[in-house]
Amino acid sequence: MQSVRSFLPRLGLRPTRIILVTALLSTVLVVFAQAVLPVHAAHARPAATFTAGCISPSDCVSKMTLPEKEGQMTQVEKNAFTQSGNSISDITTYFIGSVLSGGGGGPNGAGGTATQWADMVDNFQSYALKTRLGIPLIYGADAVHGHNNVYGATLFPHNIGLGAMHDPALITQVEQVTRDEVLGTGVRWTFAPCVCTPQDIRWGRTYEGYSEVPSDNSTDGAAAIVGFQGSNGALGTSNILATAKHFIGDGHTAWGTGSPYLNEGDDQITEQQLDTIDLPPYQAAVNNKVGSVMISYSSWNGLKDHANQYLISTKLKGTGTDSYGTPNLDFQGFVVSDWQAIDQISSDYNYDVRTAINAGIDMVMVPDKYKTFISTLDTEIKAGNIPMTRIDDAVTRILTAKFAVGLFTQPYTDRSYTPNVGSAAHRAVARQAERESLVLLKNNSVLPLSKTGSYTLVVGGDHANNLGYQLGGWSITWQGGSGTTTVGTTLWQAIQQAGLSSSVKLKFVGTQTKGHYTGDVGIVAVGETPYAEGNGDTNTLALSSTDATEVSDVCSRVTKCIVVLFSGRPIIINTQLNQSSAFVAAWIGSTEGEGITDVLFGDYGFSGKLTYTWPNSVSQEPCNQNNGCTGALFSYGYGITPF
Repeated sequence: MQSVRSFLPRLGLRPTRIILVTALLSTVLVVFAQAVLPVHAAHARPAATFTAGCISPSDCVSKMTLPEKEGQMTQVEKNAFTQSGNSISDITTYFIGSVLSGGGGGPNGAGGTATQWADMVDNFQSYALKTRLGIPLIYGADAVHGHNNVYGATLFPHNIGLGAMHDPALITQVEQVTRDEVLGTGVRWTFAPCVCTPQDIRWGRTYEGYSEVPSDNSTDGAAAIVGFQGSNGALGTSNILATAKHFIGDGHTAWGTGSPYLNEGDDQITEQQLDTIDLPPYQAAVNNKVGSVMISYSSWNGLKDHANQYLISTKLKGTGTDSYGTPNLDFQGFVVSDWQAIDQISSDYNYDVRTAINAGIDMVMVPDKYKTFISTLDTEIKAGNIPMTRIDDAVTRILTAKFAVGLFTQPYTDRSYTPNVGSAAHRAVARQAERESLVLLKNNSVLPLSKTGSYTLVVGGDHANNLGYQLGGWSITWQGGSGTTTVGTTLWQAIQQAGLSSSVKLKFVGTQTKGHYTGDVGIVAVGETPYAEGNGDTNTLALSSTDATEVSDVCSRVTKCIVVLFSGRPIIINTQLNQSSAFVAAWIGSTEGEGITDVLFGDYGFSGKLTYTWPNSVSQEPCNQNNGCTGALFSYGYGITPF
């Protein structure tokens, strides 16, 4: 009766009437519904089990036609199906192997609840299961600091903050929470963790890296993979597929080589430097059985990574060693391209497709012109430009991952996870991660603040009560936003909930910092406004003039001034550091502002340590542990603890 119940709401009938009318119309409508309606409406709860037409990767490949194989190698962004000339039924027609939500790609635009996401993903899945062999699709999303596209999900500090914790066990716990919330939406694949080793913090994706030091990224990235996939890549229906990204050298590109973004620049380094700085986290990821690897937009000495057969097929997938004795990684999972990245190889799309596939890319994140990609791939295969052995290898790798993650036994959402998205227990883990990530850069006997003393506390700054600013990029939307974009607690809200006695007088000035007020202590929260990827590239690393003014305003009106900086990297703070009595690097990303007040008011001590060198001036960049930079404002590993 699923088809009948899907059809009746279209007639405007309320649920109570549907129950009565269904019995009367079932004989007439069931034949009609089976003929013309989708198998599952967007709100439907599909059957828990199904039977595929093949029982193993090799069995599937042996039975598949060429179009079926081409479809498995194609990943489509969900919104592409609503573009002119396209349809969701194209999943069935073209045997699409994967669908993704890009940043902000919720069920009806940005956001959407966990239940809405589960309904959406299950609906896409229903079309895949209608194909001849019933091979499930795998749905992917950028769950990069929690399931950050979903309204109400638990969001954690971005990787730069997680790195500052120096607590791999907590990173595993963080990603176990993320895994459970991802499972609750039907998504089975996250494009995380980023295991890059950023060497120049002018890069707009710096906060996606745990550290400037390869060994940190190896340890933390491996801990994240265990959280997503289980120990030793166990996978199964209770875990999700992880992605080590972006292979290889993102964050190591030379300033000025990106067009238009540093993200798409050139790594002008030797293979020995690549082996020493960029490769170790991927070795650790492969050792921990990461299921997929995403290729970087960047180039290595002039050749796009997406076109580099040596990097992908030899260095990543191959065995043996390179000329420096560094082992190749023998990666057994599958390789996915980045968003529309193969298009950057050249101006000839046929060349782009055959070059990328022959280089070793198994699945292409198209993301929208999927018909053109499939047609071009088909042309190149039939012309003999891409061997069938390469196609069969790619499809086998993809199907192996799908079997491993349990899609052939449970293709639909396990709804037992759904109610726990954003739960109190999950938020408690984020609160712990928030407080452990904070780095105390300066403290002139002002912290911790007393909860019971008699004093006036002034709170201001444009980040003090702006959840969107606190979260940064990759938060509900790709670039992030301003205001109450999801469920969370701002710093100001957390201060109000910190259990302060009535003798502590609170005064909130927000962005109106030029008023007539005084105080014994001031907390001024400022920082970078949200950004993601290339939009965060900067050649100044400067605090905005507005924020600089807010710090000056508040600090000049109070006796002791605490600056809380929300940023995705170290920025130039010399003036503000001098104006402050205490200075806290709070990074970006978490929904749990209470984690900050936990340490400001002394319930816990500061424990975070820098994993990036903090420059005195932008002219020092790149300035890190790997290039011998001296004269930094704060060195790698700095952080005041305990009080």
